[in-house]
Parts: sequence; C-alpha cells; structure tokens
Amino acid sequence: MALFLYPALIFLFMLSVFLDASFLRYTVGGVAFLALLNAAIRAKGLYFYSGLIFFIIGSALFFAQDLPWYSFFLSFDSMLGVLSLFLVLPFLNSIIRVGHYDTNLNVLLRRDIQTTDKLYRRSFLVSHMLGLFLNIATIPLLRNSLQQTLKKLPKETANSFLSGSLLRGYALCLSWSPMEVMVSTSLDLTGITYYQVILPILLIVFLFVAIDYTLSFFKYRSFGLNIADALQSRTNVKRKMLEMAGMLLLFILLTSVFQQFFQKGYLLSVVIIILPISFLWALLIKKQKRYIRVTIPHWRERTAGLSNYFFMFLSAGLFVSMLAESGTLSILQDGFRSASDQTLLFYVMIGLYFFITSLIGFHPLVSITLLGELLQPVLPEASPVPLTIVLITCSLATVMYSPFNLSVSILSELLRINPFAIVRWNIRYALLYMSVSSLIAYGIGLFL
Repeated sequence: MALFLYPALIFLFMLSVFLDASFLRYTVGGVAFLALLNAAIRAKGLYFYSGLIFFIIGSALFFAQDLPWYSFFLSFDSMLGVLSLFLVLPFLNSIIRVGHYDTNLNVLLRRDIQTTDKLYRRSFLVSHMLGLFLNIATIPLLRNSLQQTLKKLPKETANSFLSGSLLRGYALCLSWSPMEVMVSTSLDLTGITYYQVILPILLIVFLFVAIDYTLSFFKYRSFGLNIADALQSRTNVKRKMLEMAGMLLLFILLTSVFQQFFQKGYLLSVVIIILPISFLWALLIKKQKRYIRVTIPHWRERTAGLSNYFFMFLSAGLFVSMLAESGTLSILQDGFRSASDQTLLFYVMIGLYFFITSLIGFHPLVSITLLGELLQPVLPEASPVPLTIVLITCSLATVMYSPFNLSVSILSELLRINPFAIVRWNIRYALLYMSVSSLIAYGIGLFL
C-alpha cells in the first residue's frame, strides 16, 4: 500500500503546484489523509508518538474552531514538499554507490594516516563530502569504516572522536548543500535564491572547519596511529572527486535556472531536478543499466520505509496549520515582532527557539515550518539574506547535538551510548556555531 499511496500523493501534490484547481487540492488532501492512516499503522518509536501528539492537538484545534468538515483535508500540505524530497533522494544515493564514489572516499579516509588528529580531520572531510549525496547514510558507513582503527583508543575518546568528526562534518556540509531540505525551506521562507547566500554560508563553514581542525589537533595529537595505506591509485580517487564536484555544480546550476524560470520555490526545484540529474550522471559514467538495476529495488525499499516520516510530518502539517488558523501563535508572533526592530536580539531569539525546540523533541523541519508561521508578520521588513543565514545555521546546528535528531539517534545506537552523551560533547561547538553565524549575519545586514 505504501508503495502506491506515497508516490501517488507526491505526484498529485506536484501536479497541484502547477495546476491551480480546487478539486485537485481536495484530492491531494484526501490522499494525504489516507497516507497518514496507512503510515500510522507502520510508524514506530519517537516518530509515532510525536506524530500522534501533533495529530491529536491539530484535530482538537480544528474541531474547536467549528470549521467546515471538508476543510480538514486542506490542512496537510505544508509538509508535502519535504516528503517529496525524501521520496526522490534514493535516486541520488544510488548513483554514489553505483559509481563507487563511497569506496573511493573510504580510500581517501585511510591514506597516509599516522596520528589520530590527522585521522579526525580526514574523517571530518570525508563525512562532509559524502553527506552531500548520501545524507544520513554517511554516518553508519563511516562509523563502520573507522570502527577497527579506533579500538586502540579509550572508549570515551573513540566515541567523542566519532561524535565530533562525523556529526560536525555532516552538519556543516548540510549547511551549504543545495539538496538539504532545511536550506531549501529557509530559502522558500525568505524568498531569495541559493546563489545569494552560498558565499557567506561557505565562509562560515570554512571558519568552523578551521576551528574544529584546530581543536582536534590539541585534543587528539597525543594518540599515535598507523593505518595500512589503501591500494587504489591516487588518480582514480582524484577523478572520482572531480566527477562529484562537477555534477554538484551542474545540479546547482539547473536547480537555480528552474527556480528562476518557473518561480515555484527552491525546494520544489530540487525535487524535480534530482531525477534527471541522477539519470544523466549514470549515462555520463556509462553505468545506466546497472544504475536502473540498483535504483529500483533501493527506491522501493526506502519508500516502504518512509512511514515514520509520513506519519510525523503529515500530522505536523495539520498541527502547524491549525495553530496558525486558530490564532494560538499570536503571543509568540508578538514576541518576534517586538524584537524585529533590534536585529541582533531577533536573531538570538531565533537561535534560542531552535535550541529549545530541539531539546524538547521537535524535529527541525517541524520547528522551521512553525517558525515560518510565527515570522509571517515581520518577513516583509526583515533583511532576507542575513535572516536566511540565521535560519539555515541555527536549524542545522541541531544535527550535531539534538538527542531527538535522526543523526544523533543513529550514532548513539551504533555506539550503544545515551544520546545525551553526544549532547555533552557537541553542545558547546554547536552553540558557538549558532552564535558566530548570527553575528556574521548581523554584520552582513549592516552593509545591505
């Protein structure tokens, strides 16, 4: 059922974006409700309980307002763009495996390593590069690659090493990734294009890569290490890296052109471009047949496993829509509105908002969707480029430390440790990242 319902819902949603017809909107809503019921049966753990709470509160707010019953089905669409991206990401994941880009990056990880601080910097770099394409699958892949090597270190040191190099490298790569949903959601919220923020975001990322490299030198330089050099040629590794960089640039270019031409938002542009760019990539490396053989079962498997996301995010869409409709957000909206005249305080409030919601169990996608409603009154007056920088960096900082974020949950499960231990190791770095990014955004705003 999931293999039919989820793609059908996303297809109808994409159609409704280009065809403005009321019957299509109600059809999308009806199919979304069916998908939610189907997902509810299969959802588990935190996703199920979060989705259940969102659904109960959203439904209660709906019935409290005495709205027409059929309008209930129009309340799920705010999260459908996000779910569209989840549905098409496997097409991009597969090309990385078919082209053996992941194995070549693993070679880069192990080459010419003698000290632990150098291994930390190398694993940070590989996590940063792989995260652009493999997303969350990067974390278990690299943890498995590093497991044997780090057995020589004290357990606490090895776990701290992994939480820093993998999660920080991954979070910083997401901050500038054109395929990251938090980036596209932030851009759609402020109404600007990717190329307007990419340079300051990259400068912030470079700064924090340098900070983490420096910290790792002092923290891990006393631990000796020796890894057998990988056998693959340097030329092959270099060629694979250049191929990845070239396709990433092409992807950014095509997405920006599509966004400018159709004016349908950055997130939707990313979703639409992923499929053709993936097939083009397979064609250019002459592995189109193998790509199709690998991709179809991989896509089917990933789609069948999306019930957690569909239940939580569809329920969250109802929750956010009903909060906005009921006027419940007016108190928080007034707080943000009153702070908007003091720009730095306004950015600090946004950072605190993401920090608090990440620690009480909100997924950052839910947080930023809700924040979009809170900021509606001040968006026309806010400087869009600095605000986008704050939204991107503060929302994605949660990837490093939030015990409820998928990245932290996966790593804590792999390491068999309490996720709050990862909070302890990464919280100061994440808060520094949020604070400095907000200050830089404020400085940029003074010159715009």
